[in-house]
Amino acid sequence: MATSLTQANVLSTQSVITESLPTENNTPQYFSVTIRQDSLTVTLDGPTIFILSASLIFAIQFLQPVTVAVLIGLATIVLFVHNDYQNFIKLGPGGTPSTFTGYVRINWLKLWALRDPFKPLPSDQAAQPASGILAKKPLPYRCGPRPRVVGIAPQRQVNQFGSKECYLALRRILENHGRVHTEEMGIGTSCFEKHGLGLFSRYPVNNTCQGEICHVHNSDHSLHLNLHSEDAKEVIEKGWGQRHPLTSRCFLFKMPVPRQFTMVYAPRTRDELKVVCQIIEAAGWWVIAKEIRLDVLGEV
Repeated sequence: MATSLTQANVLSTQSVITESLPTENNTPQYFSVTIRQDSLTVTLDGPTIFILSASLIFAIQFLQPVTVAVLIGLATIVLFVHNDYQNFIKLGPGGTPSTFTGYVRINWLKLWALRDPFKPLPSDQAAQPASGILAKKPLPYRCGPRPRVVGIAPQRQVNQFGSKECYLALRRILENHGRVHTEEMGIGTSCFEKHGLGLFSRYPVNNTCQGEICHVHNSDHSLHLNLHSEDAKEVIEKGWGQRHPLTSRCFLFKMPVPRQFTMVYAPRTRDELKVVCQIIEAAGWWVIAKEIRLDVLGEV
């Protein structure tokens, strides 16, 4: 059943730009964050090596072998969890709070996560609309290797962030689209991410998350959106994106994102921005079952 967006969830263009830093003349200054993921490393200086060696000798002499093994195992686990938690925090704000509780929740969801994000979503005969839209104009192949993607919620690229110019142009396109089609569309803060600029349908056919069509990440310039299974297959096979890890089917509980949830890599050039806009149009087709073209004139 189609539902309308409340005024609280669809905001004005001025109020949704929460990822910018105000300058003296009140002009938003956008920034990009370098997303680091560090491997587990331990650096020991001379005094630390001496203390550890003495402690190990003491433990071997006065404790049972099983106890020593357990203590060494626990120390290794603590180091691993600490490093993994720091990497989770470095992904930045997203749909999951950047807290230890959020970290625990994400690791629980990892047990049910999709193992192969490049395996297309099985077709659904009962889906409406019945077919995708990208078959009318197939996508070109994306040049070069895929970027490295880590995390679940948040899910981020850690390289190939794309250009700042393309990111700003994409934001302007989405904002203009919301203004031109104000009776059907709205812009606001992403319902999925709780951060970032989102494009919404006021009367969705497939109610994704309050009608969200797509949202763009300020940190890595990638996007999340929902696509018909045929369109998602086209995006994945042509190298433009991949399925979200939580789009696997779980019979114990409902996953926090729809099965159609797809990540699209950050556009690096104006030509790639055109393709990304075509994919966003396909996301709109899935959500509202209506073809509405993005106005990209002047931006690409």
